[in-house]
Amino acid sequence: MKKFFLLSLLLLAFIGANAQRRSVAILGDSYSTFKGFVQPDNNRIWYKAEVDTAKTDVSSVRQTWWHRFVTDNGLKLERNNSFSGATVCNTGYKGKDYSDRSFIARMKDLGTPDIILILGATNDCWAHSPIGEYKYSGWTPEDLYSFRPAMAYMLETMKDYYPGTEIYFVLNCRLSDDINESVHAVCGHYGIPVVDLVDINCKAGHPTQKGMAQIAEQVKAAVLK
Repeated sequence: MKKFFLLSLLLLAFIGANAQRRSVAILGDSYSTFKGFVQPDNNRIWYKAEVDTAKTDVSSVRQTWWHRFVTDNGLKLERNNSFSGATVCNTGYKGKDYSDRSFIARMKDLGTPDIILILGATNDCWAHSPIGEYKYSGWTPEDLYSFRPAMAYMLETMKDYYPGTEIYFVLNCRLSDDINESVHAVCGHYGIPVVDLVDINCKAGHPTQKGMAQIAEQVKAAVLK
């Protein structure tokens, strides 16, 4: 009877500890992908176990920044909805319509997390998506093909859709001044903290193992103060 009582206490302690673990959702692009570990699983990916050494040395999901961040800090992953090459707005590379993969197209598919980390804007910069004007209400479908109004639409929608959730925008380094200034202006308008990444080690434009570790540490320093 005593053993049963002790086992029951241990079980309750285990359940309680897990219940207290905060959950994290990722809304991202190629930097946050890994084959077999994104949802939906048909999202385009960059990282996979079969390594192309000309592009990366990241060969395990455990080496990704988000997996490191979650496991190293006693958190749990709610969902990773990342899509390689995705832009925040609906204009992609060569002016193509990315409304099937943009951040604003995927922003409501993150489950019920305690923390949301948005790592985006890199492809808007690289694809030279239209920057647009700052607009904080009354968006038209056309507005969402430009970066600034799409950013505002995304953050306002997410604040309403995920009440009580901590939302952070993780901003890549080496982006254009227009993108950097726009992210800070729009995030400032909505009270969303920006995590400015610094000197991330990359190969073929994407984080290496070292770069992934750097992102994980910089996000930890900003989010888990």
